[in-house]
Amino acid sequence: MSQRILSDQEAQRRDELKQLKELGIDPYPAAAYPITHKSAQIKADFEAGKEGFEAVSLAGRLASVRIMGKASFAELEDSTGRIQLYFNRDEICPGEDKTLYNTVFKKLLSLGDIIGIKGHAFITQTGEKSVFVKEFILLSKVLRPIIFPKIEEDGTIHDTLKDTEQRYRMRYLDMIVHPEVRKVFRKRTAMVQAMRDFLNERGYLEVETPILQPLYGGAAARPFKTHHNTLDMTLYLRIANELYLKRLIVGGYDGVYEFSKDFRNEGMSRFHNPEFTQVELYVAYQDYFWMMDMVEEMLEKVAIAVSGSPEIQVGKNLISFKRPWKRYTMYESIESFTGVDISEMDEEALRKTCRELKVPTDDSMGRAKLIDEIFGEKVEPFLIQPTFITDYPVEMSPLAKKHRSKEGLVERFEAICNGKEIMNSFTELNDPIDQRERFEEQLELGKRGDDEAMVLDEDFLRALEFGMPPTVGLGIGIDRLSMIMLNQPSIQDVLFFPQMKPEKKIKTARPEDFIALGVNAELVQLLYNSGILTTEALAMAQVNKLHQNICSANKKMKMGLTNPTKEEVQSWIDAAESLGRSN
Repeated sequence: MSQRILSDQEAQRRDELKQLKELGIDPYPAAAYPITHKSAQIKADFEAGKEGFEAVSLAGRLASVRIMGKASFAELEDSTGRIQLYFNRDEICPGEDKTLYNTVFKKLLSLGDIIGIKGHAFITQTGEKSVFVKEFILLSKVLRPIIFPKIEEDGTIHDTLKDTEQRYRMRYLDMIVHPEVRKVFRKRTAMVQAMRDFLNERGYLEVETPILQPLYGGAAARPFKTHHNTLDMTLYLRIANELYLKRLIVGGYDGVYEFSKDFRNEGMSRFHNPEFTQVELYVAYQDYFWMMDMVEEMLEKVAIAVSGSPEIQVGKNLISFKRPWKRYTMYESIESFTGVDISEMDEEALRKTCRELKVPTDDSMGRAKLIDEIFGEKVEPFLIQPTFITDYPVEMSPLAKKHRSKEGLVERFEAICNGKEIMNSFTELNDPIDQRERFEEQLELGKRGDDEAMVLDEDFLRALEFGMPPTVGLGIGIDRLSMIMLNQPSIQDVLFFPQMKPEKKIKTARPEDFIALGVNAELVQLLYNSGILTTEALAMAQVNKLHQNICSANKKMKMGLTNPTKEEVQSWIDAAESLGRSN
């Protein structure tokens, strides 16, 4: 087993673990523990003399302890909140043996340990609903320190877990010390369930489609690539599920939807994660006008289900999902925010306009990308209230049907909210000949260097040739919608485990590296705990301070080792310096 450097508190918990085992206490019992009540239930429903609380059994983490001799108070935190516990030595240990209270409770339990307690509910003289503990059992011993936020009487919160990267990387610890984080994810689940209920009530079928695909399609994005060994073929993690859902419409369903995990091999930001969730819906015999009305109705109901109101505070903005929403065409929105009418501009004119508006571009961008860049820079960030942007140029939408009355446009809308796109919808293209031509245009963009251009999917074209009814499609980004509905500033705050950069590893010398310098093997851990992690650090150490730290760590960790002399410590330092010079 690889050796890891233990902090003083980690070493102390391992010592507690050892003592518990010596007392015959299993720190990780296998048996189920019966729970009759939750902390929130007792705090909400219990009143003095009320029946049903004479025998309660709870389980959770030990969140605080105030030891006062023969009696102590503590707090237990379960999935619903915290409740105060009262421990009395003679109730816990009615016989002569007081070990369970005097040793186990007072000395061998640490904050964060998971315990089960049995007793009865009561109200203290200060009016706090609490549990009088008659029995307790250790259910899981914690080996790493957990420091719960401390709340002062004036409301000041002392929180040691503030680093956002650490919170995202160790979400389990984040949820332990910040119960409000768990509430965010419960609300996310409620949001998704409200959407699912809305769609099910209308008779649409929830389906599953392949994640591993021989061709990627349905969006303009760069895919993740993998290899199937048995078939000896390249596969891609899906960037969208659109083309498979349309195949199901061809097969005869009137409406299908899927909550899907999709993957795009692109940049990361507070609005982008390479793995994300979206819901896609396809309904036969409807168009994008119908879909806009349905979306307004659905998200107004979802907002009410999540927060109790169609209005949601998002940062400084009060956002209303109440119907109806404002609507612009794509060209109207750009002209409204820039004063420039781009509707008749060709690619060269658009490049000139981008330069004048100081919108960044590159040579691989065609007309569609240039329009998208102008919109993304000059319009989208300023659309705070839910807004539909409709009627996109045909070059921007390879899968959408041409507009029924406006030449050069397609029947498409996006909904923008709080400055970001949250959904995309088309009256779907069902003309297989037109669709093939659009795919071929995308292939030409790919040849110019656009690595987000779509590929040609022959099987999808074959499906269209069997006939797809008039259909409207919708895709909603669940993660971005969650940011708004739950008032969270970053996509990482609505994902349990967001993608992170590799964790930086602290350079640490092996124990044998120190032993080779003359350090007694038993004393290596004390070196680590004194902050000496490498031979280079040992060479730079000051002998008096290091000797003092080693002796202090030996005492604090109760290791019972013979402390080294200053002369021995100096010999280690000299050996480390000599090693450094030879290297």
